[in-house]
Amino acid sequence: MTLAELIPSLRTSLPAHLSGQVWPSMAHRDDHGEISVGEVHLGELAEEFGTPTYVLDEADVRQRCREYATAFGPGNVVYAAKALTCRGLLRWIAEEGLSLGVHSAGQLATAAAVGFPADRIVLQGDAKSPIDLTAALEYGVGTIVIESSSEIPRLAALLTRRQRVLLRVLPDWDTGRVDTMSMLPAAPVTDRFGVPAAGTSLDEMVRRITDQPMLELVGLDFFLGSQTSRFGGYERAISHLVATMAALAQRHGTQLSEINIGGGHAVPGTDTDGQFALEAFASRARKVLRVACDEHNLPVPRLGVAPGRAIVARAGVALYRVLAVRRDPDGHQLVAVDGGLSDNPRPALYGARYTAVLLGRLSRAQEQRTTVVGRHDESGDVLVQDAPLPGDLRAGDLLAIPCSGAYQLSLASNYNLVPRPPLVAVNAGRAQVLVRGETVEDVLARDLDPAAPPAVATAGPTGGR
Repeated sequence: MTLAELIPSLRTSLPAHLSGQVWPSMAHRDDHGEISVGEVHLGELAEEFGTPTYVLDEADVRQRCREYATAFGPGNVVYAAKALTCRGLLRWIAEEGLSLGVHSAGQLATAAAVGFPADRIVLQGDAKSPIDLTAALEYGVGTIVIESSSEIPRLAALLTRRQRVLLRVLPDWDTGRVDTMSMLPAAPVTDRFGVPAAGTSLDEMVRRITDQPMLELVGLDFFLGSQTSRFGGYERAISHLVATMAALAQRHGTQLSEINIGGGHAVPGTDTDGQFALEAFASRARKVLRVACDEHNLPVPRLGVAPGRAIVARAGVALYRVLAVRRDPDGHQLVAVDGGLSDNPRPALYGARYTAVLLGRLSRAQEQRTTVVGRHDESGDVLVQDAPLPGDLRAGDLLAIPCSGAYQLSLASNYNLVPRPPLVAVNAGRAQVLVRGETVEDVLARDLDPAAPPAVATAGPTGGR
């Protein structure tokens, strides 16, 4: 038994253990209630940069990259930039040897700003604009995923060199029958672009691609869903993708050499959420792939994955300051903080679950079920539900919410004209701003008043234009 279990009165005065399920691997809480990430005190960051602030542990991001590279090979891992994109992060991804999946000209421009190798970039997306396609071709991206028939002539018309492409395949089986434990399954086939694995549409798409001499169809692309903790859905996908490859080889003579089965690997937001066993999954996926290829007498293709949240989520911690506290007769505690829906819409969008801890002081108060809400006066503006937090929380306290590295800054908005928070990287005792926090002036800069007189350009001190 632990000391806290033997002496219950000590339970709230001893430093709480920080679970590696939801915190950066080297996060530490000291005897005074201060939490350090990357050997930097989070309380000091809150004082320096204000709240809300996103903190990102560089060492943890690199560790996750290396885990995936070890499991699948670095050339077979495509980081999904939609989870989090900024120049500093993409530099780490490039240095760790991973590839990069982008969905827009903006993400591509960020990659180009750090010299991300073009041959390791994959352009994805249901609805690629002409700007997206043009930017990708000008930069020379290695691979483009075709997800609709209209993309084929638009892409072909822009090409001046041969372009590798993958074809996005939609499942023609019920992924719900497989025990995927997905918190956020992929949208129904009727709501998604791509081509069903069965039927004449696949043959027509393949024919249209192979008829274009500048397009080189090299493989198939797939996405199962998000927060998937079990392997069944992926195993079924691999088997069906191999069967599809065999059918295409037989009907069209098309020899495909790679498949990418996407990401969506579960990352716990709380200590009770399920984890994704990466090494076991990689081993199992390769075995299923070999068996399926043997069955269809095909050479084993290159097997790729595309994690996003699994790379950056646990590296991130969001810092907030308590603004108000209400305690109900039933023992429930309601806490309002200075962020919310504008900096983390995931709970409102799809019920994402988080936990929170008191930062910067120890409390001897009994823990109470606590709901942490944001500042936006919306019924969905709930960051954390039923967190075990001390019953003496007060205005001015700091809260830290772990597992905040993915789909927070990338989905952040200026709702209620609230500026977006900064992103601060920590590593080996140093803190560095990756993305500066917005100011009210930033938010207003795009709001042009038609009644205001036009700005008059003035000469500088030296009379220059």
